[in-house]
Amino acid sequence: MPMTLMPILLALAAAQPDPAVPTQAQATCPATPAALPAELAGWSAPRALAAATRPDGLGTALLPMGQAVDLSLSPTPDVAYALRPERPGGSVSHGGMAQFRIETTGVYRVAISTAAWLDVLDSGKSLTSVAHGQGPVCSSIRKMVDFRLEPGSYVLQIAGNGAPTVRVLVTRVPTA
Repeated sequence: MPMTLMPILLALAAAQPDPAVPTQAQATCPATPAALPAELAGWSAPRALAAATRPDGLGTALLPMGQAVDLSLSPTPDVAYALRPERPGGSVSHGGMAQFRIETTGVYRVAISTAAWLDVLDSGKSLTSVAHGQGPVCSSIRKMVDFRLEPGSYVLQIAGNGAPTVRVLVTRVPTA
């Protein structure tokens, strides 16, 4: 290696964060997580649910409104999505589908514990989100995506998850 590259490589290595050192957010989180807002209260007491691997299995993969589930996923090659996800994940990732029902028009939030890709489908078409972001600081909610929904049944697709389980909560966003 030419000696002129050595100072550059050393500077780059020094700029990388040390994974053994906690980040500021990790260092300031209490041992007991803070209480979640009322609309996310169901996050703390999940029930188990197996995700559907095919559209014809959605009848047994029903997400209860406002109640978190630990959704068991399948290896991506075993999932036949209702609509190909924009980011389906690779052969070692996990995914699946579940169905949920909306009774009242409004904005609804899908909260998940990982950075997996999620789609909400209506009549076989992927809906556009109206907002997205991270969960509350120091919570185990990693990602939240909001959708404006009318009464009816919807399909939630999870794709590209690194683990065989993901916690999911669908809840109505309170109006201001």
